[in-house]
Formats: sequence, structure tokens, C-alpha cells
Amino acid sequence: MPIFVHLTSAANAPRIRRSGIRAAGRGERGVHCFPVLPSYTLTHQWVRELARFGTRGGLVAVHFRLDDAEPVTVRHYGRPGRQVPAAEAAGQLAAMEDPRGWEVFLPRSVAAGEVHRLRRPPQVAGWRYFPASHGRRPCQCDGCRVRGEYGGRRLRERLPHPLDGPPPPTRVLLERPAAAGDPGDPEVLLDLLHWFGRRRRRKGPVAELARLAAHPDARVRAALVRTVWDWSSPGRADLVDGLADDQDHRVRTAVADAREWLAERD
Repeated sequence: MPIFVHLTSAANAPRIRRSGIRAAGRGERGVHCFPVLPSYTLTHQWVRELARFGTRGGLVAVHFRLDDAEPVTVRHYGRPGRQVPAAEAAGQLAAMEDPRGWEVFLPRSVAAGEVHRLRRPPQVAGWRYFPASHGRRPCQCDGCRVRGEYGGRRLRERLPHPLDGPPPPTRVLLERPAAAGDPGDPEVLLDLLHWFGRRRRRKGPVAELARLAAHPDARVRAALVRTVWDWSSPGRADLVDGLADDQDHRVRTAVADAREWLAERD
């Protein structure tokens, strides 16, 4: 029976001892883990990367056992995986010359009886951003940087991104759709929605943006959903719900993600 390790906030330790590891995730629910290998550093390689996104009391390593034939998915982070038995997944990663960035996904919860032990790993083990990132210039785009990350302000000052800075005023932004023509240049409208999405105030001009729900470019419709989904402005729910049956899968996925995020938040 191979042993796997799952990393989670220390605040979850009492609940895990009592009832096990709860399945989590958007869409695909389960437990992310990694087999216990002879190398301590490789076993706990995800510690520094996960710590970047905030923890409650630091991270704890939860060791649990699985039957050899338990179906799991083994994959490199961000890429499609392959379903194999747990024993084969552990053997495959142990035989790799460089298993950094790989993970195992268990598509269910872990019962309390399967938990072997909990321990506190050093909070500096592993890599950050991606394996072999040391010595490379860190990216400061919206998708890579983490708001509130330790040292983030100094890093932004040293390596400013072209899109850094405060967004243009709402009045200026709302002049852009008219200048873009009818139905509107998609690139101009995507840039407009990008700036509205960066606003910290969770309100916005839903009525003025509603016409973009009929734009022929699916990228604009999907970006519209991702921009307004958590606004508290009147008409936001009707706008998002109206795109739930859109002909393009990207728009339908954006609506489904928005509904799931709202359900988890509430």
C-alpha cells in the first residue's frame, strides 16, 4: 500500500484527524497529493509554491495510505493526466529522473482511517513558481503575481509590468466602445473589460456593458462574464444567466465557473 502526502493549512489538522481529507476543487473534486519518496525534498516539493497563496498557521503534511489498485490520475501540473492504479503512480514518479512539478490526483475524499500521520515540514522546502525557476526573471503579469505576496511591492517597483498602474477612469473607459465602432473591435473591448476586471470596487456599469452580451466574438462574451460575475450592481445576475446557454463552450464554461464560485463564497 503506497503512502501519499497531501499538503494543507495547519488550521485544517484537527478536522483531518477527526474526519479525514475533504475533496475540494472547482469542477473536478478530489485530493491533490504526491507519493512519499526516498528524497525528502522531492516528497515535499510543493511546500514553497503552495505557501505563496496563503496558509492558516503554515502547512502540514498529511500522510495517508491507498490500496495498490486505487484509481488515481498522475500528471504534470497544468497538463492532461493518465489514470493508473495508485501503486503504478507511485512507482512511475519514483523512477523519474526529475519528478518536480508532477502530482497525483485522487478523485474522492480520504477517510480518517486512511490517514497515517500528520507532520510539520520545513516551510522552505521545494521550488517556487515552477521547477528550475531560480535565476529567471519573475513574470509580473496579472496571471502570475499574487496580490499581497511577501515582497510583491518591491518586486513590482523593480520589474514594472506594462499594464501596471491604476485603471483609467470609468468615464474614459465607457467612451471606448463607441470609438470601437459597431459591433466593436474585439481587441479594444477585451482591453476595456480587462481594466474593469481590475477594479477593486465590486460595482460597475452593468447597463452600459450589457450590449456586449450580443457581440459576435465569443472571447468578448466570455470576458464579460468573467468581469461582472461578482459585481453587486443591479442587473448583473440577469446578464450572466442570459449567457448560460450561449452557443460557444467558452462562454458557457465562464458562466458555470461564475456560478460555482458564487456558491462556494455563499
